Amino acid sequence: MKTILIVDDELATRESLRMILKRQYDLMLAANGEEALRMLETVQPDLILLDIIMPGIDGMETLKRIKEKNRKQQVVMITATKTVKTAVEAMKLGAFDYLEKPFDVNEITRVVEEATKKEAARRFKVICDRSQIIGESQPMQKIFDIIQHVTDRKTTVLISGESGTGKELVARAIHFNGPRRDKPFVAINCAAIPETLIESELFGHEKGSFTNAYERRIGHCELAHQGTLFLDEITELSPYTQAKILRYLQEREFMRVGGNKPISVDTRLIAATNQNLEEALKNKKIREDFYYRINIVPVVLPPLRDRREDIPLLVDYFLHKLTADEGREPLEITADSMEIFKNYDWPGNVREMENLIERLVALSLDGVITPATIPQHICQNNGPVVTDKFNDTYNQDVLNGRMSLEEAESEFNRDIILNALEKSDYVQSRAAKMLGITRRILKYKMDKLGISSPDEEAL
Repeated sequence: MKTILIVDDELATRESLRMILKRQYDLMLAANGEEALRMLETVQPDLILLDIIMPGIDGMETLKRIKEKNRKQQVVMITATKTVKTAVEAMKLGAFDYLEKPFDVNEITRVVEEATKKEAARRFKVICDRSQIIGESQPMQKIFDIIQHVTDRKTTVLISGESGTGKELVARAIHFNGPRRDKPFVAINCAAIPETLIESELFGHEKGSFTNAYERRIGHCELAHQGTLFLDEITELSPYTQAKILRYLQEREFMRVGGNKPISVDTRLIAATNQNLEEALKNKKIREDFYYRINIVPVVLPPLRDRREDIPLLVDYFLHKLTADEGREPLEITADSMEIFKNYDWPGNVREMENLIERLVALSLDGVITPATIPQHICQNNGPVVTDKFNDTYNQDVLNGRMSLEEAESEFNRDIILNALEKSDYVQSRAAKMLGITRRILKYKMDKLGISSPDEEAL
C-alpha cells in the first residue's frame, strides 16, 4: 500500500481524511509543520497532504523546507480558502495540486490517485537511472514494485534468476534507493572464494588465529555496518558457513575467527542465486533453516526471452551508453536487425546483449548495425538462417542503383519468411513461432509480400 502523510492542525480534518483514505493507503498523521518535518527525517511517504493555514510553521513554509531539502515526494495542499494567489504560489513551490475544504470525496480520491501514480513513475525513473535497470514490460513492473516496497525496510531479500539477468543491479537498486544509500554496499561472490577462506572473508579474523594471519582483518559483514551485504551465489556456501550466517542473522552478532568477543553490527543482507532453490533444498545443497531465514522477500528475475518487449529499450540504452563512453554518435540499427534481436533467446540474458553490442560498436565502420554484421549463431537461433545475401547481393544492388533500400529490405524480409516456411514445411503456426510473431501477423506479411504456400499455388 502507498503511504500518505496527512499534516493538519485540526483533528476533525485529519480524521475525515483518515476515514476516506484508510482502506487504500497506509496513513501517518502530523498535527503541525514541525512534527511533519521531523517525521520526514526518517520516513519517505508517497504523498503529503499539507494544510496551508496552521499555527507555527504554516503549510507554505513547510512546503518550502521540504523542497529545500530536495525531497521529491508529491505534495497536495489543503486550503479552506481557495484563492488563485495561494494556489499559484503553492504550484510555483512544487505542489502537485490542492484540495479545498469542505472536502469532496470524489475529488480527494481522484487527486490522491493521480499524485501517487506520478510519485510511482518518478521513483521508477530514479531506480532506472541510478541502477541501470531497463524495462517497461509487465514482469519488470512487478520487480520495480517489489523494489519500491522493500527499500525502506531491513528485510532480508533473496534474488533468484538466470546468470546475466541483473541480480546485483537489483540489489544495488534496493540499497541506493533506501535510507542506507550513504552507507557501504559490500558484495561478495561466494563461488569465487575457497571454503577455507570464506568465514574469514565474511567475519574477519584476529592476529595469529591461523597460519599467515599476521594481523587483525575486518570481515565484509563488519565493513557493511549500517549498509548492505550482498552475497551472490549463496548455494555455493557449505552447510557449516550457512549455519554461521544463520546465527548472525538471528543474533545480529558474530565473532571473528580466533576471537572470543561478540561483535554487533547493523547490516542488511541481500542474497542471490542462479540455481533452482527448491532443487538445492531437495539435494541438501542448502540448509532448510537457512533457506527459510533468507527467503523472507523473494525476487525472481525473468530471463530476457520472457520479456521480449524490453529488448528494443535495452538495445537503444546500450547503443547510447557504449558509444557515449567513446565519445561517438550512437549507432543506428535496421528494423531487420532489431527483429533478429527480438527473436533471439539470449541464453546469457542482458549481460550477453551488452557484450554483443559492445562488440558491434567496436567493429562498426559505417555506424549501422545490419543483419550481415550480427553473428550467425544469433541469426540462426530459433529462427530462419540469415545468409550473407543481403550483404553480397542486395547491398551491391542498392549501391549500384539497381534497387532502392526499401525494395532491398522488402526482398530480404521475403527471404527470411520463405526460409522459415520451408523449415516448418509451410505450417504457418510453426513458422510464426520461429519468427517470434503471431500467425495472423505472418499471414499479413505473406499477403503483403506475395508469398503463398504450395497448396495455395496448386489451386
